[in-house]
Amino acid sequence: MESGFVYSSYVTGKNFIGRRGEVSALGNLIRQGENVVLQAPPKTGKRSLVHQACFNLRVEGEQFNIVELSLLSVRDISEFVLKMGSELIKMTGNTPEEYEDSIARYLPGTHFIFDEQTFESRNLTVALDGEPDSRDIREIFTLPYKLAEVKGSKFVVIVEEFQNIMLAEGGEEACGILEDIFNKLLPEGRKRACYVLCGSRINAMKEMFDHRRMFFRTVERLDLNPVSNKEICEHAIRTFLTTGKVIDKDLMTGVCILFKGNLWYINHFCAICDSLSKGYIMEPVLNSALERLCAIHEPGFSAIMNDLTTFQVSLLKAILEGNTKFCSTEVIEKYRLNSSANVKRLREALCKKEIIFFDGEDQPVIIDPMFEYWAKKYYFGIE
Repeated sequence: MESGFVYSSYVTGKNFIGRRGEVSALGNLIRQGENVVLQAPPKTGKRSLVHQACFNLRVEGEQFNIVELSLLSVRDISEFVLKMGSELIKMTGNTPEEYEDSIARYLPGTHFIFDEQTFESRNLTVALDGEPDSRDIREIFTLPYKLAEVKGSKFVVIVEEFQNIMLAEGGEEACGILEDIFNKLLPEGRKRACYVLCGSRINAMKEMFDHRRMFFRTVERLDLNPVSNKEICEHAIRTFLTTGKVIDKDLMTGVCILFKGNLWYINHFCAICDSLSKGYIMEPVLNSALERLCAIHEPGFSAIMNDLTTFQVSLLKAILEGNTKFCSTEVIEKYRLNSSANVKRLREALCKKEIIFFDGEDQPVIIDPMFEYWAKKYYFGIE
């Protein structure tokens, strides 16, 4: 029997737990045609939240088209517009001839063409005849509104890893074009389409939307609140029961605390426990599952540590040992951090590498709870 703990894809319906307020809020924003920004650490449920909100809207009778793309591998604006244009043009037909006609109809006077070789080799319905200019970028960003008007139903464009647009040459210009489109939208335009911009590199997203104030007053921010340990425990206990397994509530609560409510890690961990047990899930099974989960992630975590300088490793150790006053003489001397100026540079470096972030009270937070556990136990040997 397959495990009921899903961690390899987004979840909706009975597998989606908690965050009812966020689901309702996001659904209302999409219904109203508002553009939304979701920023949260990797694997904390952004995609599940978006699809659950869309699922609920459809149950309520809302009609719309979802276009989803990821900027994970995008380092070039040309690649971005090709990805987005291709996903949108795919909504207009099913054959190469229909795609070619759609490009001529919806993207006239641009550098976009249909190329059969590109379609066959990369599954892209849009190709470029030359380098894209600002008009090309604008036409791609306004394409959802055009298609919605023709089709008579709203378009929801979900862009994952949106912060990566700033890694591409011309990324800032492209953001400026998109912001200008949002600013100039008329009420009827908002009813036709909206964008949901998701980012998992939270410091990079903060740099864009908080420090540089990009898309100021043109997007709505929606924060993901933690799912309560009570809800996670109840869901896990019910799911274990479907496969004939029983776990003590206190043990399951300890799992939630260890992983700080990260549902992706908890589901993966529980799936391993499920595979290791035949009845009651006792503490030895949990310990064995934790060792296996650490072994799975160890190569990636080791690569993170190998990428750090000696000073950065020292500051990370200071954080893991509970220090917060990094510029104090005691901490600087104990961890050999050299100076308060150096501490500032080290903080910025660890944030840029998305290992930590600083909360509203300027307290350091390790972004990945599994990495935090591994670094403490296996790298530094901190009890």
